[in-house]
Amino acid sequence: MIVGKILLIEDDDGMRTSIKRLLGAAGLTSAEYVSAEELLAGDAVEDVACVVCDMKLPGKSGLELLAELRARGLESPFILTTGYDLPRVREEARLRGAAYLTKPFVGTDLLDAISAAVEPATPT
Repeated sequence: MIVGKILLIEDDDGMRTSIKRLLGAAGLTSAEYVSAEELLAGDAVEDVACVVCDMKLPGKSGLELLAELRARGLESPFILTTGYDLPRVREEARLRGAAYLTKPFVGTDLLDAISAAVEPATPT
């Protein structure tokens, strides 16, 4: 069971609405933002289960937001989404400890990525 809210940072209104609905249908609480700056201006980094963030945002990029949140002490799992899959970005995300998901993705892929990031695998 996932405890805490999912922070969703996505500048595309349609994508943000779709993901919000998906999370709600899965029983997850979320808070949505259109930019990194909007998130950073508030106090939303309390009770965070996971961050789902688009790579290309107006202002700070998803990777820049990841660095800023880590500098502020937020260690919650981070999933970077992008419609512009580039090997160097994928590698940078991996090196910074973020999961990476390319758009378009199936809703269950995002939910699986959130579950994998939040709930550690149990050894068999």
